[in-house]
Amino acid sequence: MTDDIPFDKSFDLVPGVAKEVAPGVRALCAGNAGPFTFTGTVTYIVGRGQVAIIDPGPDDPRHIKALLDAVRGETVTHIFVTHTHRDHSPAAAAVKAATGATVYGEGPHRAARALHIGEANPLDAAGDSDFRPEVALKDGEVVSGPGFDIEAITTPGHTANHMAYALKGQNMLFSGDHVMSWSTSIVAPPDGAMSDYMASLNKLSKRTEDTYFPGHGTTIRDAPRFVRSYIRHREGRESSILHRLAKGETDIPTLVRAIYIGIDPRLTGAAGLSVLAHMEDLVARGVVATEGAPSIAGSYRLAAG
Repeated sequence: MTDDIPFDKSFDLVPGVAKEVAPGVRALCAGNAGPFTFTGTVTYIVGRGQVAIIDPGPDDPRHIKALLDAVRGETVTHIFVTHTHRDHSPAAAAVKAATGATVYGEGPHRAARALHIGEANPLDAAGDSDFRPEVALKDGEVVSGPGFDIEAITTPGHTANHMAYALKGQNMLFSGDHVMSWSTSIVAPPDGAMSDYMASLNKLSKRTEDTYFPGHGTTIRDAPRFVRSYIRHREGRESSILHRLAKGETDIPTLVRAIYIGIDPRLTGAAGLSVLAHMEDLVARGVVATEGAPSIAGSYRLAAG
């Protein structure tokens, strides 16, 4: 169920080589390709002479060197982090050490909800628990630099601390992993929450920026339409879950097999967590019932009445 989103899997960035993707915006791919990262994390450089960096990327000496080489002779004044997954935020420490730039973000890594009794967080290894922004940003806060004004937009869902950044006056937005051109974002409890994710998508759908620069993949054009297709896709996933539950009580592995036809086997676990995120939301809304707290191992049924 992916043909409802106009994905664009073209990508022309060469890892380690910065390329101008819009006036005053350069992109640099870290080259950490994989099933969850596509061709790799994309770091953005905003401005000329005195610049801001958005999502410095993983703690990879090659990428950090390429990034510092790309801004050689310039002054890095700001470092913005969209969220604290290890492919986005860890390089902030090395870039700050080399440049003295101030680090901005929503806050440290945290789960979207408390762990249930006996529950282990399967996503612990993916989180950058060391990250601490020097300046914690609030929704709508604008940070001004030499030649740019960047608005912080809280977009929880993929992670609790996810933040997008709008380049004021340029009709451009850096969407991190919340909206990507090549794939839907993974929403995986307890780090992510489907109710938050859908609220954040609806929030972005009401904005006017028509160009998004995502954390993975190529530039998104006609972004409001693209975001609306994301929303319809998630609503379709929910409808598919409810359609299957109408046939009787079942579990998450069965739902994954029924809904994610032809999925890359490496993504089966992530698909299960995504279904769990839907279940947490549906149970909270009283649409679906289960015994105890929603879990991967739980059994689910339509709520009575």
